[in-house]
Amino acid sequence: MEYLSRQRYDELATELKHLIEEVYPKVTEELAEMSAQGDRSDNAGYREARRTQAKTISRIRFLQKILEHSRVIDESVLPKDKVTLLSVVEFTNISTNTRMKFQIVSPHEMDLEAGKISLKSPIGAALMGKKVGEIAEAQVPSGTLRLRIESITLN
Repeated sequence: MEYLSRQRYDELATELKHLIEEVYPKVTEELAEMSAQGDRSDNAGYREARRTQAKTISRIRFLQKILEHSRVIDESVLPKDKVTLLSVVEFTNISTNTRMKFQIVSPHEMDLEAGKISLKSPIGAALMGKKVGEIAEAQVPSGTLRLRIESITLN
């Protein structure tokens, strides 16, 4: 089971609806047109339409599976004094004295450019459950990072 924010759940549901109601019918129509052109073995348009259809079906099934096995997080019950899913955590890398700020999210919401890291990433996993002032140790490919938690907020 995956936990998602309401925003991400709604984004995935909207994408799924768009694929089912708009994209897939167009892909199916294009495939029928290419198929009607005759010899499929030497029809690049037909092969491309089949690939597009397969990709669309794959994405639809993937989104259906995510939504079926996901639950929306009730942010009102999340503790505000320790790092949990959806916490925005500001921390300092002790060895470099570099300050960073990330939101802890599910793997399906991860977006480094937007400042969102997965709770399953080494840093995300190390921060989970910690409180302000505590030190988290994250095992990363380059070694062990010691991170001091400076603040925790919920968006």
